Amino acid sequence: MATLIAVAYDDLGTAVQVRDKLFELQNEHLITLTDAAIVEHTAEGKIKMKPAVNLAATGAAGGALWGGLIGLIFFMPLVGAAVGAATGALVGSKTDIGVDDKFMKDVAEGLKPGGAALFLLVEDSTRDKVLPRIAPMGGRVIHTSLSQEAENQLKEAIEAARHH
Repeated sequence: MATLIAVAYDDLGTAVQVRDKLFELQNEHLITLTDAAIVEHTAEGKIKMKPAVNLAATGAAGGALWGGLIGLIFFMPLVGAAVGAATGALVGSKTDIGVDDKFMKDVAEGLKPGGAALFLLVEDSTRDKVLPRIAPMGGRVIHTSLSQEAENQLKEAIEAARHH
């Protein structure tokens, strides 16, 4: 089962750097990404999605998943929990990554104007080798479908790297 991770960064450049570093780590066989996308919240308040281009050959889920998910998070007004839950269940059932109202709310609130979020579908990773390589670039974990223990390890690694 793929794990969905969304990490917010203060600027687009950092999100791109982390994504590119993860692509390098994938080439080193330390992580297996099913897909990745960056969502930029411009200073003018516009939302722009940048799907990964070089994952297509690896059978990536593609723009349809991200487009649907990003659309749900940023463009649909919350017209009621029932609609949001039903739509989240639809997206979640196709991908089995745990998209729900809380996820959508966390991401929408966590992505500030001028910032960017990196969305990852991670199939597998060697966490002890991956985290030290990306944690120094910072970021705030907005949401994961990781176990609570694994999510805490991710947050602690980023926090520890920030203070070095």
